[in-house]
Amino acid sequence: MLRPEQMSRVSVTGSKRVIDDVIEAAYAHHSLHVTDYDDRYEGFDPGTSLEGAETVNERLVTVRSLESILDVDEDDADVARSLDDDELVDELERVRERVNELNDERDELQAAIRDRQEEIDRLEPFAELGIDLEYLRGYDSVEVVVGEAKPAAVEAALGDADSIDVFDVFVGGDVVAIVARPTDPDAEGVVQDALVGVDIALLDVPDADASPEEYVAELEAEQADLRDELDAVERELESVKEEAAGFLLRAEEELTIEAEKKEAPLSFATTENAFVAEGWVPTESYPDFEAAIVDAVGDHVEVEELERASFTPDGDHHTESVDDESGGSAAESAASADRETETAVATDGGHAAHGTDDPPVVQDNGSAAGPFELLVQAFGRPKYSEFDPTLLVFLTFPAMFGFMIGDVGYGVLYAAIGFFMYSKFDGAFRELGSVAMWAGGFTILFGIYYGIDLFGYHAYQLLGIHWPVEGKGLSPADLDWGLSFLVVSVVFGILHLNVGHVLSFVSTAQQHDLKHAVYEAGSWLLILNGAWIWIFSRVFPNAKPDFLFEAVSVLTFGAVSFGGFPVLIGWAGAAAAVLGLVLLGIGEPPELAEFLSPVVNVISYARLMAVLLAKGGMALAVNLLAFGAYIDDGGDGSFHFIFSADYLSYVQSHPEDYELVFAGITTAFDPASIGLVGVVALVGGIVVAVVGHIVVLLLGVTSAGIQAVRLEYVEFFGNFYEGGGRAYLPFGRDRKYTRDD
Repeated sequence: MLRPEQMSRVSVTGSKRVIDDVIEAAYAHHSLHVTDYDDRYEGFDPGTSLEGAETVNERLVTVRSLESILDVDEDDADVARSLDDDELVDELERVRERVNELNDERDELQAAIRDRQEEIDRLEPFAELGIDLEYLRGYDSVEVVVGEAKPAAVEAALGDADSIDVFDVFVGGDVVAIVARPTDPDAEGVVQDALVGVDIALLDVPDADASPEEYVAELEAEQADLRDELDAVERELESVKEEAAGFLLRAEEELTIEAEKKEAPLSFATTENAFVAEGWVPTESYPDFEAAIVDAVGDHVEVEELERASFTPDGDHHTESVDDESGGSAAESAASADRETETAVATDGGHAAHGTDDPPVVQDNGSAAGPFELLVQAFGRPKYSEFDPTLLVFLTFPAMFGFMIGDVGYGVLYAAIGFFMYSKFDGAFRELGSVAMWAGGFTILFGIYYGIDLFGYHAYQLLGIHWPVEGKGLSPADLDWGLSFLVVSVVFGILHLNVGHVLSFVSTAQQHDLKHAVYEAGSWLLILNGAWIWIFSRVFPNAKPDFLFEAVSVLTFGAVSFGGFPVLIGWAGAAAAVLGLVLLGIGEPPELAEFLSPVVNVISYARLMAVLLAKGGMALAVNLLAFGAYIDDGGDGSFHFIFSADYLSYVQSHPEDYELVFAGITTAFDPASIGLVGVVALVGGIVVAVVGHIVVLLLGVTSAGIQAVRLEYVEFFGNFYEGGGRAYLPFGRDRKYTRDD
């Protein structure tokens, strides 16, 4: 699981007369990740699409356009038989004509409705005037101008104009209608000339004789009729969709498959008579792939396993030579190929190596850890030569998340949300749902460990049972537990980083040699472990907090105690750290500037305890506001919630035993004397509790989730992982709507 699936680079060489059959066989096998030919080798050229590719692509464009018009989605079809070419063409033409006809009609109706609406909008200013439209045009001796402007400015401008003999201004809201007689009867446009300096938006008078209100009513009636027609067209289009959706989805799948097959030679190296296709297949699939090609075309092609990519790379990867079972190389087995093919290839220049040699990556993590590939790929797909950290993320991410939230109630909700996503969605959302279920499960487990924590309430108190873990460290009585969880966070960080450095050591040793591994990774291992052994030792004990050495006893309920490593071991750790610094200085001098990173990175894991207390504190605050709380044992004990008015009175009457923290909203409700204030308090307290816990639930995703991912990406991945690998994209397609029969 820590390595991707081993890949083999293969080539298929043959005569062009069998290229169609080879493509069909390779497509059906669905295992060959084709490597594009990069035109670097003399005598070979990139291939061209097979005959008919343009026609297939045109049909595919038509199908997708019809799907867009009808708003077809992937749930609109069931699996059915494949379509033959004549059936597809005839049905596609019939559907295209009908859909285009209805779509054109819909477009025309929508345009007409928009035109009516624009006309209605244009008439609104005239309705404010209250003047029939016929009175606003058709005059010879006077000019009529309508616009939106301030009446005072208009009247002032017209009064100052020498070209206007007499005028009148009618006002309705922000609209003015100006009727003016020019001084010169033959002059035109004198009103507009007079208004040049006025801020006015001129309006065209609609060509209608009715009042604006009547004209608007007429337009609205026309618009309603058009909408009825549009609804009828929409219903007919919906009927066509129900009838044709399945066909269109099947046709798209058929045409997509056909287009991919016909365009496959674009990635091949070709000559006038021959072709060479190269790519990668999983090593365990190669025998089946070879058999599938040979079964399709016999000895008219040569299928050759060129190399097997190794996980111990020199640079990006190195390859292992491949021999056939008879002891000769794969190249020697070419004698069995068709003579015509051999002659053509030899004549045209022989075997052509394609571009990049980097193998694609097939992550193999099983059903449980598989969804966590989503988190790894968000950082970057592993290179073929790298360790795949998915399994390690699967083992650590849910545990860190659960440790930080640690609440049965929240855990159940996280798991329920994850189950919903897992069952209702596909792809990334389904995988994210699986991650959420694992995180929710660990949240439940840690919630039980922390005292059966239920939305911030320790249920063991309600059940009246003894629970060894008193809480998360939020109350005076369980402060030691909070400090112990700080130590747990740090120790987890030490172990987590050790795994990363060990993987770095192994990877460097495989890629280079043991000396490089010691300098580049072994040095950090010595610094990390040596420094922390010294910190957890009895060297200078007075300078170190007591909880470093008391945490083991607290966590094991006193069964095991740890007083710190002996002084000798502590100084040995310090010596190991110094040795690590020396090795680092010899092997990687620039990295000496980061010599404190093993200590700093481990301390960064203290955020696990910090988020644990923060989320627990938020849940406690919500419950405290809603239900009230007190501390027992005169303030030296644990938090307890009050809930009722009677309980509040009891706490307040025993100040020597209990310290009241907050009375709580719901404690104002007294069932014995129900009043409006009490009912409002009860409802308000419940609302505060529900909304508050929803907020804590959501913030738990962002805080705990982000912090856990950060520790994986920055502290852990930074030691051994880069990412940047190529995805495995095998030639072929899994049918969804059609059967290959």
